[in-house]
Amino acid sequence: MMLWKEMPMEIGNGTTVQEFTLEGFPAIQHLGKVLFLVHLLAYLASITGNAVIVTITCADSRLQTPMYFFLSTFSFFECCFISAVIPKLLVIFLLGRQTISFLACFIQAFVYVYLGATGFSLITVMSVDRYMAICQPLHYPTIMNLKTCFLLVTACCVLAFLLITGLIVKVSQLSFCGPNVIPHFFCDLGSLIHLSCSNTRFVEMLAFVIALFIILTSLIITIIAYSNIVVTIVRLPSAKERQKAFSTCSSHFIVLSLIYSSCVFIYVKPKQTNRLDSNREAALVHTVVTPLLNPVIYTLRNKQVHQALRETMWRMKISRQK
Repeated sequence: MMLWKEMPMEIGNGTTVQEFTLEGFPAIQHLGKVLFLVHLLAYLASITGNAVIVTITCADSRLQTPMYFFLSTFSFFECCFISAVIPKLLVIFLLGRQTISFLACFIQAFVYVYLGATGFSLITVMSVDRYMAICQPLHYPTIMNLKTCFLLVTACCVLAFLLITGLIVKVSQLSFCGPNVIPHFFCDLGSLIHLSCSNTRFVEMLAFVIALFIILTSLIITIIAYSNIVVTIVRLPSAKERQKAFSTCSSHFIVLSLIYSSCVFIYVKPKQTNRLDSNREAALVHTVVTPLLNPVIYTLRNKQVHQALRETMWRMKISRQK
């Protein structure tokens, strides 16, 4: 943190760069209040949906299984992920305050990229968990115990931290000579690299390699896991069981497709200066749409969760009447 705070950032006239300006969506900025309301509702719905998953998993003993443990952890990180970006976007829409300090910008960039990387790691773990449950049911209870679940989540967090911290520090050490307008609605790392007047070849390649490693490794493992799941499902003797399993998997695929496609479009390209404008729309899908769909598709369509929700609400109603 002190490195970013004390680092001199000088522009052409010799003054220090102390803040950046987030451009947001200039073409539709005149619809600020409408956009504020739409994104506020989406933000509140995402937070509420994901918070319900976390709460109901902790409250109901029937949902305290590895699958729901990973889902609730993923939902918690989703709440943090969207909270790192959307509140500032709401301020831009409502008040038009587009400036952000140099330190705050890099903190936002770190939190966004770190939580995103952790999210991909968790998606990979969740896919492997489903593979073990469906394809290796006899070994599943002994392998996926509580200790293993905690170790896997911890490994996801530590791995993401190790991968992202070095990259953020490298970007923060670049020289910024102006302009200081970020063509995005948050402090996107690619946009920050684009603003630097230093030689950014190494940093661009480092960002590309890290993004490639995180996204494609997660994607490949997820594809392998679900491919084996599909093969196992096809071999199930009961048509009802096959239909139920395919229904669950297909809904998961919708979310995964949105997440992977938007992130591959944004990050898995060696030249970060390309298509910065179109990155905004893809990032909006990743930061607003998918966190909103996750609670619906991953969990709230599940009958176990519906039953747990009904029982929890019934208990709350009874307790109020006493």
